[in-house]
Amino acid sequence: MSMHIGLIGGGNITETHAGAARAIPSVNIAAIYGRNTANVEKLSREYGARAYQDFEAFLAHRPMDLVVIGSPSGLHAAEGIAAARRGLHVLTEKPIDITAARADALIEAAKQSHVKLGVIFQDRVKPDIQRLKQWIDRGVLGKILFVDARVKWYRPPEYYAKSKWRGTLELDGGGALMNQGVHTVDLLLWLLGDVTRVQARTATVWHSIESEDTAMAILEFAGGALGTLQATTAAFPGYPRRVEITGSQGTVILEHDRMVAADLRGRPADFGSEAPVDTNPSASSAAVTDVRGHQAVLEDFLRAIELDGTPLCDGLQGRKSVALIEAIYHASRHPDRSPTP
Repeated sequence: MSMHIGLIGGGNITETHAGAARAIPSVNIAAIYGRNTANVEKLSREYGARAYQDFEAFLAHRPMDLVVIGSPSGLHAAEGIAAARRGLHVLTEKPIDITAARADALIEAAKQSHVKLGVIFQDRVKPDIQRLKQWIDRGVLGKILFVDARVKWYRPPEYYAKSKWRGTLELDGGGALMNQGVHTVDLLLWLLGDVTRVQARTATVWHSIESEDTAMAILEFAGGALGTLQATTAAFPGYPRRVEITGSQGTVILEHDRMVAADLRGRPADFGSEAPVDTNPSASSAAVTDVRGHQAVLEDFLRAIELDGTPLCDGLQGRKSVALIEAIYHASRHPDRSPTP
């Protein structure tokens, strides 16, 4: 089944979306919309798409079956709602938007229009992360006791200074947590389940931005596990994300999305890392040069459309990470309270 997609954005991540779409034989990039005229026209020439600077004209383009949203985070819901009302399926970059209330509005619009809604969290398709998910679900690690997640990344000052939206409360909704750390927040929720209690501190210690560049949270999970989460964009030169999960039957450590240690009482049959080395230097760069994760997410979304299934991360799941980050921000502002996400 041939699918015609429209890309919304025109920045670095839209180039990633275009590369991922081109790698799928059944996909045709029909149209591209964005405010960066030069980039949109360049991408449209490269991929044989129609360039648009008018959003309503873009939405009216046919044939077009779905849109992939790569615009600033605070625009995701509004653009997704407009697309859904035109009968277009919606696959949006993380986060689904910058508030749970906006996420709810997009989820409801997709439901009312009978279109699919998915959120791009490409970590969920990484081989070692999927293996770890299976182990946890099978009880290989026993009762989960503790998790330690560290996102000690670096973004130079110009990353924010040259952008009209990064680090702003209006369009980014936050900083190191809402933009960079949201991948890890989603990962923890996907692997370990809901969080019931939060304690946190956030600060802007180095970058000249409205939002936080450093955050620390203590999380209590519904299943009884305790966790710590660190996120920053000020840790020069930037280090691979590290997630350590300890259960009653052993500990597994992920670093740069690969399983670098698995000290377990029982050795599972699918033991051993088969994950290819990820060439995307996310610890120190915002550019996603390896499109394989995005390609897998897009392929999963296309299957959900074709088979009337549920995407790997649908709107309701995508909402959870935003709600938890909102709770972390609230806990940081009101340390005497412990909000429930």
